[in-house]
Amino acid sequence: MPLPFSPQWKDKASGFFSSSGVKLKEAGQTAGTFVGEVAKDAKGNVAEVAGRVGLSVKSRWTLLQQPSTRHAMQERLIEAAASTGSILRKGISETKDKVAVGKTKVEEVAKKTAQKSKTIITDIERWQKQLNLLFQLSSVFGVPIEVTVHREESSRPIPQILVKCADYLVLSGLNAPYLFKSEGDKKVIQQLVSSFNLDSNASLPDGVNPVDIAALVKCYLASLPEPLTTFELYEEIKGARSSINAMRNILKKLPTVNFMTLEYITALLHRVSQKSLLNKMDAQSLAMEFAPLIMWQNGQKPEYYRQYWNDPRTGQNGTDKAPTYSAWDMLAEEDDTAVASSMIPLDDGTPMDFGAIEVVQCLIQHHNAIFTDANETVWR
Repeated sequence: MPLPFSPQWKDKASGFFSSSGVKLKEAGQTAGTFVGEVAKDAKGNVAEVAGRVGLSVKSRWTLLQQPSTRHAMQERLIEAAASTGSILRKGISETKDKVAVGKTKVEEVAKKTAQKSKTIITDIERWQKQLNLLFQLSSVFGVPIEVTVHREESSRPIPQILVKCADYLVLSGLNAPYLFKSEGDKKVIQQLVSSFNLDSNASLPDGVNPVDIAALVKCYLASLPEPLTTFELYEEIKGARSSINAMRNILKKLPTVNFMTLEYITALLHRVSQKSLLNKMDAQSLAMEFAPLIMWQNGQKPEYYRQYWNDPRTGQNGTDKAPTYSAWDMLAEEDDTAVASSMIPLDDGTPMDFGAIEVVQCLIQHHNAIFTDANETVWR
């Protein structure tokens, strides 16, 4: 799949933002030039007035030095003071007029600059919306699962990112301790998210830690606008958790993409649970990790994982690194020899959805019986 931005889009966008910057710079320079001219003009006018006053005083002083009577001297002083005052008043008046004109020019330029800036900002916002829409249409994370599957035109109605992650884990990662429980390297996960958002057919790099791949799976499921079990069937699926037959029949109501992806994910988790002696993740431990990602009610979306795909810059310096394990580890036994998931007493006062956990645990433990009609995944 090509990158989301074609060269034509890139050139057009680059040209737009470049021209916008030039326009803003020109507007600023124009305003600055007018202000500079006004200040220069006023300064020159004051200098001119001062020069004229200086010449006048000098000429009067020359006259005063000439021999004369006391009366004539007094008249010359009065005449000199009057003419000098007149020159000063005229010069100050001219300066005020020029400053007023300059102020008007500055206000006009500021008004035009503000209007031009507003127009440019509006254009930038419009372009940003168009580019965001284009990017969303090419992304994987945060996009409805049916849109991703339809766009990929795969032979199986399952997002390719899940297929590639599952294949990677089955081949080389099932024995990793606390698989799907450890949160992995945030920076690596963010790079993988960016890679698949640019190209949904991207490949996983060789040598990536299986823990990071497992975390990528969780990030993808958490980014879906609606869970795999859908909002509509939440109560029905939750109510059927004690009956395999009832669960099988209700899951058939799911859209094909949701049903096949749910089967694929729970098949992978079933495979992981078969290696629980090595990876310390049995069905209950896995259910506790995946229940909030597979089954949630409207308005209760798991927001923690948003940090990985919503703002790639957050946390890359490691200053706000999340804890190695999730909050559910607080319920674990301190003894390392204990079973991976001990029995937990139900407590309706906690935010944890134990009903959803029981559903996912049922799907993992009884996967083959529940998905018998789904041509379920068989791992090599």
